[in-house]
Amino acid sequence: MLHTSSFLYQLHCRFGSLTLPPHSSCMSYNTTAGSWSCKQLQSRLGSLRSCRSEFRVMCRQVLDSIKTCHVQEVDKNGDSGESNLFLHVQTLRNFPIEKIYGEVVIVRFDSTLVLEALDSNNFSLDKSLFTIKYLFNAGAKVLLVSNWGRPHDPMLLSVESLADRLSSLLQVKVVPANDGSGLMQSKMNKWENVDILLLDNLTMFREEVANCSKFSEKLSSGATIFVNDAFSLSHKILASTVGVTRFCHASVAGFNFEEELLQLKNISKTTRQPYVAIIGGSNFLEKANALHLLASKCDGLYFFGKLAFQVMNALGLSVPGCFVEQDAVGEALKLIQHAHCRKIPIYFPNDFWCINNSKQDPLEIFPSGSILTGWTPIDLGPVSLKELSSLLSICKKILLIGSIKFDSVKDTVGASKLALMLQGISMTGCDVTVVGNAACKAVAGTSCSVSQYKMFNNASVVWEFLKGRILPGVAALDRAYPHDLDWNIAFTDPSQPLIIDIGSGNGLFLLKMARRCQNYNFLGLEINKKLVRHCLNNVVQSNIKNGYFISTNATSTFRPIVSSYPGDPVLVTVQVFLQSDIEAVATRMKEQFIMYAKGRLLVDGDENMGWLEENPFGIRSDWEQHVIDRGAPMFRIMLRKVR
Repeated sequence: MLHTSSFLYQLHCRFGSLTLPPHSSCMSYNTTAGSWSCKQLQSRLGSLRSCRSEFRVMCRQVLDSIKTCHVQEVDKNGDSGESNLFLHVQTLRNFPIEKIYGEVVIVRFDSTLVLEALDSNNFSLDKSLFTIKYLFNAGAKVLLVSNWGRPHDPMLLSVESLADRLSSLLQVKVVPANDGSGLMQSKMNKWENVDILLLDNLTMFREEVANCSKFSEKLSSGATIFVNDAFSLSHKILASTVGVTRFCHASVAGFNFEEELLQLKNISKTTRQPYVAIIGGSNFLEKANALHLLASKCDGLYFFGKLAFQVMNALGLSVPGCFVEQDAVGEALKLIQHAHCRKIPIYFPNDFWCINNSKQDPLEIFPSGSILTGWTPIDLGPVSLKELSSLLSICKKILLIGSIKFDSVKDTVGASKLALMLQGISMTGCDVTVVGNAACKAVAGTSCSVSQYKMFNNASVVWEFLKGRILPGVAALDRAYPHDLDWNIAFTDPSQPLIIDIGSGNGLFLLKMARRCQNYNFLGLEINKKLVRHCLNNVVQSNIKNGYFISTNATSTFRPIVSSYPGDPVLVTVQVFLQSDIEAVATRMKEQFIMYAKGRLLVDGDENMGWLEENPFGIRSDWEQHVIDRGAPMFRIMLRKVR
């Protein structure tokens, strides 16, 4: 929920003191004390669609047992959106280490991180390498996959060369498998005496970017666990980051992936204030949704580069025509209106160093709203830098995102001075996040250590997140949840066998079952947008030693819930009961379970006998009774987990 507090008001006043009067030629705009009234903004913007936010409250008995600290934090920071729910994933850190031993684990690593680590001779802190070492030490057969370089680059690093470099880093022999036409055969031939295998460069395969299902299956053949440690590719749909998850029993985040994901979540948190975003680059229209989110989170926005000129143009200031983006004025005005409603300031440079386009004259300083025709801005002016320094000095959290240079200039004084400002501010305890390759290089070039920053070289991942979009590479991993369940509160005796009803509806079926089977515990799940793979992973790998999974729609996600269930230490039975009044649906459910379980689930009894005639529990659900009453058949089958 967005609201204006007294703290924000005091902050606006401090920001306002940095804003020059409206009649000054050095323009900036403060949405609190600016000269534009709300009515004037509305008039210039035109009719805006009203925004509504829906708040849903779900009531369940089991919620009483949930530890709400993490949930409260999510609500507090406004991170309860659907896209953020996908940010809670299973990690290698929390994956049972005993389940790794002897398994073939496919690791999608970021070759850029490894190569940069090689160039800088700083290997000890490289979490990507640590992921590989951890799996090797846990007794896994590690299959490494990645891409590097361009297909027709004569200087492209060979798979043998990269394998040799990785071997020197890990102190373990990494064997290259460069048989591109037969990935599966190459792996099978070399696994006998090899612990770490590096597949050929994925850049050479078009199927990788096409997320080809057959290629994904071949890539992951023999592997039971997938570890994604290439967070910089999370915004892409690739065979090696998304497709392979369909064919592995477990898909988790590696240590590097986990750390960068946590840093990404931190961007949207507002626990440290004042929080100011410094935003550069161009393409205002493309980034409009992300800018609105930042306006909802931050206590102030500072624009520079082409984005600043879009705000200036929307406010009616004189802007060089070459810097105006077509059709961006409407979105810029919406952003100004949004900031006005939140009473937060928007800043842009007050002056620029400019160059004459036709002459070799010395650089001159122009106020931002008075740049003469024929002159092009190439750097921030001294007044802008001074005010930016004053603004940042009071901040507790700063986000620098986008290029901090102008397109026509490689190196600018303003970029270097801004990097020095951030270096000094970070040493005072300010939380500084730097996003984008150009911004990261500028900061790294002026700092003896970048460990005090949170850095994302690939800005695309962060922009996609800020736009509210789901990151495919994150969503493909097994889900986790930001809360824990205390089974001792949920159930009187949590050691009893557990029956889970997937698609429990109004819960009457479970109540009937509970009355008859008092020696069992029952859990009903009614979840939309479900994922078949997660459900199957739970059935074949969960820690439940005794129980049933009942479903009329077997597409649910409950691994994080059942993995902590104590159960009976003596394995009795784990069964999956499926039923539907539509034969095609029941058939598909059975096929999906058997296929994704990869031999760990079989039909209980004689498979040639066909569908079960009766419900083995002797209790019918409401829909089942409705189907029976109208004389229609039910299609039922029982699967069991292979020990």
